[in-house]
Amino acid sequence: MGKSTKDFDVNFQPAEIGGRQLAFANALEHPFALSGFAWYGQEKVLCRLPCAVMAQVNDWLQYLAWHTSGGMIRFRSDSTAIAIRASLRTTDDMNHMTRNGSSGCDFYLGTGGDKTYLGSVMPDHGAGRLEGILYPPGKVMCDWTVYLPLYNGVNTVEIGLDPDCRLEAPPPFAVEKPLLFYGSSITQGGCASRTGNAYAHFLGRFIDAPVVNLGFSSGGCGEPVIAEAIAGLNLAAFILDYDYNALDPAHLLATHEPFFWIIRDRQPALPVIMISKCDFRPTDDYRRRRDIIRRTWQNAVDRGDRNAYFIDGESLFGTDCRDACTVDGCHPNDLGFFRMAKSIQPVLQHALGMNVKDTPSMSE
Repeated sequence: MGKSTKDFDVNFQPAEIGGRQLAFANALEHPFALSGFAWYGQEKVLCRLPCAVMAQVNDWLQYLAWHTSGGMIRFRSDSTAIAIRASLRTTDDMNHMTRNGSSGCDFYLGTGGDKTYLGSVMPDHGAGRLEGILYPPGKVMCDWTVYLPLYNGVNTVEIGLDPDCRLEAPPPFAVEKPLLFYGSSITQGGCASRTGNAYAHFLGRFIDAPVVNLGFSSGGCGEPVIAEAIAGLNLAAFILDYDYNALDPAHLLATHEPFFWIIRDRQPALPVIMISKCDFRPTDDYRRRRDIIRRTWQNAVDRGDRNAYFIDGESLFGTDCRDACTVDGCHPNDLGFFRMAKSIQPVLQHALGMNVKDTPSMSE
């Protein structure tokens, strides 16, 4: 039986929201469970890169590292209302992505693949904070997941619950170690309509695993210092997806295979899935990029690597209504992200030694 909010060594503060008197607490403290920030345990900051790396990358990457893509807060409670208050790092908006996706928080009920979307809380235009309340289906013990903003960061985040409700730490993930994604704006989540619909989060739910999202919008370009940082982590799998950020095929050729080998030399058994562009077009540039990524994979296999995988990006959207899968010809919408995740899922399950579930054809 869960403890009452009063039984935890947490500073719950009363406040009214939506006509309800709730008890608010710092959602980064026990019994709330934070995931998605690989170096948080040592540095206690909501940054997606370690401090030692931040000093060695460009200013744009330093800015994007504070975006909270991949961040999740989980807990169990029988509260009849769940509220959130968060201070945002910026008030930026984009013209091709919803404010809910860039700066909002999604709330899901349940665990693993059985999680279901309940609702979102998002900021008003130009607001530097978000605040809202949601209502679960009755006073029952529920597992909660809150997805943090994809293209914004949070300075503070608080969860509000009924005073004297039951509260527990969440159950463990089925896959304890995280799935780490390294790549571009698409990897970061552009342009999901809401935070839970980024393809990395779809896969995290399908597999029931934590996610570390090192997608950086035009910023992650295969820097060796980031590969070294990734190589030092204890991961379930690594998804390498930065094709879009390479300025040209020459840059991709110069960086892709060296980036892979920095990690492979440190972690010979780590499953690595390499992906080429999902918005594939039959041009020389696209074919050249795909061939470079495929060559990295083939060279690894030729050297006896049985933990390297390649997914042709041309397959990720399927064949039916491919042109409906993006917001601008490049960045996936929710349909595009779902199709990407369903295409990657069986490869990821195989790499993790899991039973591969039947996955519907994307052309059906």
